[in-house]
Amino acid sequence: MASWRSQHGINILFLFIVHLNHGITKSLQTFSEEQFLLELSDDRSSSQGTHPTVRSRPPYLGNLHLGFHQQHHPAPETSENEIYDSDESNLLRTPLDRGPHFDLSASKNITALVGKTAYLNCRVKNIGNKTVSWVRHRDIHLLTVGRFTYTSDQRFQAVHNPQTDDWSLQIRYPQKRDTGVYECQISTTPPVGHSMFLSVVEPITTIVGVPDLYINTGSTVNLTCIVRNSPEPPSTIIWTHNNQEINYDSPRGGVSVITEKGETTTSYLLIQRARTTDTGKYVCSPSNADPSTINVHILNGEHPAAMQHGGQLRIGDPLNVFILWLISFLLGRR
Repeated sequence: MASWRSQHGINILFLFIVHLNHGITKSLQTFSEEQFLLELSDDRSSSQGTHPTVRSRPPYLGNLHLGFHQQHHPAPETSENEIYDSDESNLLRTPLDRGPHFDLSASKNITALVGKTAYLNCRVKNIGNKTVSWVRHRDIHLLTVGRFTYTSDQRFQAVHNPQTDDWSLQIRYPQKRDTGVYECQISTTPPVGHSMFLSVVEPITTIVGVPDLYINTGSTVNLTCIVRNSPEPPSTIIWTHNNQEINYDSPRGGVSVITEKGETTTSYLLIQRARTTDTGKYVCSPSNADPSTINVHILNGEHPAAMQHGGQLRIGDPLNVFILWLISFLLGRR
């Protein structure tokens, strides 16, 4: 009996040792897998240039440190769509990865003519499922959303060109009161916008010497027409005499026109050896502005004191009136 009990005790001890050895082996295996995952995660974080996340050691391992061989894994290749800025501090992405954004090279301030349809252009790249809206800053008024108009003023309309990704705000018959800031918005969260300034101008046409110009017979008539506040030079400027377009190749001869185009356009009508038949109404009509009129009087010996041979002296100017009075006064003293 004693021998059987001794043998039974040895068996129990043997089983206990086997069980304990199995538990330690399993714990070490679990730790090995945990350590491998931690080290793999840290390696990947280091290869991507970011700070690894600090993880606490599993509590059941305490401060146990086992010298497992660290496995090194190659860092993942950087995507070809990823680039770094000069400071190498912020990861920037090419337009393919940036999401909806503005192409500012195609969205600029506009100067438009009164009454001539104007377009404010907004080019949006990678719009995806987002929408583009137009807002007027003057009264924070929503004008369009997508292709729909959200204002009772039907002069405003959204125009979309899918080939160029352009979302334009069309303004028909613009007036000076439409001048101001307009914002193109993308419906991201939060929304992003780009503002543009619309300037609506009305070109002004003036003729030097209006309303009346007095020229002596035989002198050269020089009518100067100036067009200001035009976003682009007029394509043509037509001169008329008594409602008839002037023919520069007429048998009369000596009639020519010189036009200098620019921010301010100037057209000179030259009539050499003025005759009494050249008297009448002259009109300068730019293609993009209102016309201007002047009355030319070719005098044959009348009012000699008001004439300047070869020049253009206007009687109506206060300075000319004073000069004429001074001449008359000096002549009367003789």
